[in-house]
Amino acid sequence: MVLEQLGKPLTLRDRPEPKPSAGQLLVRVSCCAICRTDLHIVDGELSNPKLPLILGHQIVGRVEGPSRTGSFEIGDRVGVPWLGWTDGDCVYCRSSRENLCDNAKFTGYTIDGGYAEFAVADARFCFQVPDEYADVDLAPLLCAGMLGYRSYRKTGDAQRIGIYGFGNAAHLITQIAVYQKKDIYAFTRPGDKTTQQSARALGAVWAGGSDEMPPAKLDAAIIFAPVGALVPAALRTLAKGGIVVCGGIHMSDIPSFPYVDLWGERVICSVANLTRRDGEEFLEIARRARVKTHTETFPLEEANTALEKFRSGKLTGTAVLVISEF
Repeated sequence: MVLEQLGKPLTLRDRPEPKPSAGQLLVRVSCCAICRTDLHIVDGELSNPKLPLILGHQIVGRVEGPSRTGSFEIGDRVGVPWLGWTDGDCVYCRSSRENLCDNAKFTGYTIDGGYAEFAVADARFCFQVPDEYADVDLAPLLCAGMLGYRSYRKTGDAQRIGIYGFGNAAHLITQIAVYQKKDIYAFTRPGDKTTQQSARALGAVWAGGSDEMPPAKLDAAIIFAPVGALVPAALRTLAKGGIVVCGGIHMSDIPSFPYVDLWGERVICSVANLTRRDGEEFLEIARRARVKTHTETFPLEEANTALEKFRSGKLTGTAVLVISEF
């Protein structure tokens, strides 16, 4: 399924099977989860995507070739994430900050992704994945989970953590936080009682609207919703020294707010991409915490339907395109 023009539906196309270059894997795609970033790309909210483009950066599949590349062999199950390549030599890469590499390439954005039967991926940036998960259940961990985990790591040793935007990433990270005995305060759209109840069922100690104040001052807040107005709202919930982590790749403009809301050594920071360390740590802790995903599956040719249901908030779980049956 190919994005040929921004703002337009994807088109089903036949293409030649991609050929891996040195250091790359040819992956037969089993399934690929859909991410909000895919919508940002389609809608032109992220600049300069490769066009035409095969979207998709939460890929689970099997190695088709070459016979031995890095730590992978033919038949191995792999996960392919958002970060697809870095130069390894810039100041960021050499200081363990490869997520900030100026020359980085991204799966399903600047290189073709997983809305297809086959994909090629740099073996260095592919993950060995836990046997405990079926392919469809595993796919959402590769972005919502991994980038959510990087956002969660930014909160440090915070005990009381607010989460704004209780979607896929929030559902996964809440399970990790509860496993680590943290207190989660869930903020949803005002009046969204169904999502608030879902948050409580996952172990949140409180759930309410984003227009409400929690019953206690928070040590940290993570914003997954792409809504800039939530930043000053989250600041007002923090105790002194607290941090607001903006966990998305795109956000609407942040409105002005009085300095007193920031004063007291409160901090606002963003999260950009992920490192391989983030991914490896998250998959290990997700296995130990028995993190569960909730999915809704679609055949590849219904990718436009899945994207539109995501856009309109009509999904019952993370949308996953099922491409090959193993």
